[in-house]
Amino acid sequence: MIRFSQVSKRYPNGYEALKRISFTLEREKMAFLVGHSGAGKSTLLKLITLVERSTHGQIVVNSKNLVKLPRRQIPYFRREVGVIFQDHKLLHDRTIFDNVALPLVVSGVGHRETGRRVRAALDKVGLLGKERLFPVTLSGGEQQRVGIARAVVNRPPLLLADEPTGNLDAQLSDEIMDLFYQFNQYGVTVIIATHERRHIQRLNKPVLELKDGRLVSDGAPHG
Repeated sequence: MIRFSQVSKRYPNGYEALKRISFTLEREKMAFLVGHSGAGKSTLLKLITLVERSTHGQIVVNSKNLVKLPRRQIPYFRREVGVIFQDHKLLHDRTIFDNVALPLVVSGVGHRETGRRVRAALDKVGLLGKERLFPVTLSGGEQQRVGIARAVVNRPPLLLADEPTGNLDAQLSDEIMDLFYQFNQYGVTVIIATHERRHIQRLNKPVLELKDGRLVSDGAPHG
C-alpha cells in the first residue's frame, strides 16, 4: 500500500516539484502516473524509493512511514521495491544472468537459491535461454525485459516503472506493459509513469495525473 498525505517536495534552489499531494493506492493494485514533462512524476517515484526525501507531509509505503525511516534502514526498505527505468541501467560487462542476480548478491542470497530465482525471473520475461549472453547482443525490448527480471527477482511487493516503454515500438511496448499487468495479477502493486495514453485505455487501470506538481486526478481510468 502507498499513501501520500499532503506531500510536498521543495529543492534547495526553491523549486517546488510537488505541492501537497494526497492519494492512496491499495495493496495489489495497479495505477498509471501521467503528466507533462516536469509535472513531478519522477520526483514522486524518487520519494517512494527514498532517493529523495519529502519536505512536507507523510508517506507510508508497505506499512512503513518513510518520513521516520532511519537512514540505516533505507537499503533494507529498497529490497521491497522493484524499479524499472527507461534506459535499462544494465551492466554491459556482465552477463544477463549476472545482471539479474545483482540484487540477490547484494542481499546475501546463497548461490543455489540465486540461480533458481534468476532462472525463474528470466522465464517470466521470456529470456530463459539467454542468461549467458551479454546485454549488447539483445534488442532494446529484450534489454528492458532483463531490467524487469532484475526488478522482480527479489520478489518485491511493489514495482515502480519510470517511462519503461519510451524507447520501444508499439508491439514491444504492449508486450512490456502486459508483463506489468501479469505481475499485478500475481499480487504485486504496480505504478507506471508513462506518456502513452494508449496503454491507459487498453489496460483500463486508475490514473494519477500530475500538472505543475499538483495532483489533478486520482480516480477512474481515462484516455
